[in-house]
Amino acid sequence: STWGSDCTFLSRAFGAAATQDPGRIMGKSNSNLVPIHVGKKVFVIGVGMTKFEKPGCRENFDYPDMAKEAGQNALADAGIPYSSVEQACVGYVYGDSTSGQRAIYHSLGLTGIPIINVNNNCATGSTALFVAGQVIKGGLANCVLALGFEKMASGPLSGSQFIDRVIPTDKHFELMINKYGLEKGPVAPQFFGNAGKEHMEKYGTKLEHFAKVAWKNHKHSVNNPNSQFQKEYSFIRLF
Repeated sequence: STWGSDCTFLSRAFGAAATQDPGRIMGKSNSNLVPIHVGKKVFVIGVGMTKFEKPGCRENFDYPDMAKEAGQNALADAGIPYSSVEQACVGYVYGDSTSGQRAIYHSLGLTGIPIINVNNNCATGSTALFVAGQVIKGGLANCVLALGFEKMASGPLSGSQFIDRVIPTDKHFELMINKYGLEKGPVAPQFFGNAGKEHMEKYGTKLEHFAKVAWKNHKHSVNNPNSQFQKEYSFIRLF
């Protein structure tokens, strides 16, 4: 489990901007608003990110603090003030309703902008970014902030937070158990591990391919000050 937040700005071809996981922002590239034309391209013009860390690494560091750090970094990178932001799309999975409002209004500014919260599991960040881009393409704003954050608990992922309704992944469980069984221990690694098995069966993927992905990611981590693990491993050790 990790803590983190990121932020990005997208902009139109004629100079507007927009974007969101650990927080992203979209905004104008200059102070002069340009009339919106539906269908124009959207560009990222500023990004910001917190360091991915284990839960509890920073005392009293909550999701509004993550949003503030990532958001301010993105605004500085884009070279625009927060007052330029006209809408925001916020993504998170583990949190109460309207956490996006709490994160933005009390961390970046209470300007009354519309805030859209999205929750889409591992696709939450990209979903917030997509929605922010659609807002600009649709002519509803010139400058949109896409922000993402997550404050997870220590240990492996737990099951559903609600016990009085259908679990969204119940059919996934059923298919996985019927095909591969269910071992004792955390379920999430089994989901992804069995997805890897299915990919191998369908496309002939080999274990070496998965090992190369891990090798590549660890190799990049040593040059990324925001990565949680910053240690390079040999391919032989990973395989």
